[in-house]
Amino acid sequence: MAVKVLFVCLGNIYRSPMAEAIFADMVDKEGLDNKFEIDSAGTSSWHIGESAHRGTLQVLYEHGIKYYGLARQVRKKEMADHSTFVIAMDSDNILDLERRFGPRPKMSRILDYAENTDLRDVPDPYYEGNFEDVYQMIADGCRGLLETIKKEKRF
Repeated sequence: MAVKVLFVCLGNIYRSPMAEAIFADMVDKEGLDNKFEIDSAGTSSWHIGESAHRGTLQVLYEHGIKYYGLARQVRKKEMADHSTFVIAMDSDNILDLERRFGPRPKMSRILDYAENTDLRDVPDPYYEGNFEDVYQMIADGCRGLLETIKKEKRF
């Protein structure tokens, strides 16, 4: 059975699609793409059907990663699947998810897996335009997440 990983942020146009694309790229480069189902979603419905923000797409492009997904909102059905790793971009995302769906055993923040920062919440690049910094934080967290899952699943 494939390991399901769902990345979540507020609108699903900045941080969570970036995390989805980075993680999928890492998984693919390790030849593990057949062992994962990777997706992203937002806690809000503000941007449903929109592509990722141009700043997100640009920083991914600069790192040789393509992304074609469209924004969507988290679904009740996927939150009911307690085998899914739900990886939020910040503490507010966790609180929103817990309010709507209750606590989950495999819900955490991406920076809980990062080694190179003391931050626990990925800043929203909407405010600062710091897409490269956000990319580096998310990539650090994705590396740690992938290593954690590989150890847990023994592959």
